[in-house]
Amino acid sequence: MRVESRYLICARREIHYMDWQPAAAPARGTVIAWHGLARTGRDMDELAAHLSARGWRVLCPDTVGRGLSQWAANPKDEYCLAFYARLAREFLVQLGIDQCHWVGTSMGGAIGMVGASGYFEPELQQRIRSLVLNDNAPQLAPAAIERIKAYAGTPPAFTRVTELEAFLRTAYQPYGLLTDAQWRRLAETSTRRLPDGRVTPHYDSAIVGQFTHYPDDYLLWHHYDALRIPVLLLRGAESDLVLKDVAQQMTTRGPGARGQLQWVEVPGCGHAPALNVPEQLNLVSDFIERAEPLAAAPA
Repeated sequence: MRVESRYLICARREIHYMDWQPAAAPARGTVIAWHGLARTGRDMDELAAHLSARGWRVLCPDTVGRGLSQWAANPKDEYCLAFYARLAREFLVQLGIDQCHWVGTSMGGAIGMVGASGYFEPELQQRIRSLVLNDNAPQLAPAAIERIKAYAGTPPAFTRVTELEAFLRTAYQPYGLLTDAQWRRLAETSTRRLPDGRVTPHYDSAIVGQFTHYPDDYLLWHHYDALRIPVLLLRGAESDLVLKDVAQQMTTRGPGARGQLQWVEVPGCGHAPALNVPEQLNLVSDFIERAEPLAAAPA
């Protein structure tokens, strides 16, 4: 496989992404792997390597305000799902991707959901062939949102990277089992240095303004009900964000009512499964490979 770090201008913002190309050409197709709220596309390294080895091209963007992507000039207008959907559309159009499968962790799943519904960007509806919601749902638990706002809105600063790594190991303990090397990479790929020399997580803390300016941005039942593609819900068995009764509702609405929803409880994880162990990786690749012919069939 070949992995390249690349940049595009989308919605007038420079967007960084990792481009994982399979060793054999041409690729079986394209998978978009989109990260969670305060994370970066490098969280998807294990998934991208797994899918690339199976013949897929995998693109892992950093959302505006995260990682190596440009920060918002107008945070209120740009840190919201409507703008993220615009980024996604321009990203796919510029890369000439007419069809893709979408894997999204938390916020990344919400972007995929609103994209596939066509509500903000109608053109996206025809481009997304299947959707993996990694601990994301059309209704999120308010208490968990408050928890996320608290840590993401006031990112800590440390003298040493190893101190930041220790913090991240605690904050993201619900991710499940990560090796020491994976924790170190997670820290190093989500660290920026402040003017005073200390280190802090690599994102704009203004991203949490989304919850204040758009309090219903993640209430997405109307988007979910509109989906006409196969959906895989991976719910961390201990998740405090996606409650089990909400997952149950998903089985009776939208794709669930049409027999297009697969729901899997991921043991040993809360919010959100790290998609870094064979069991989780195989769930995603098996779903995408089953969805490929289904998505090509008429609705």
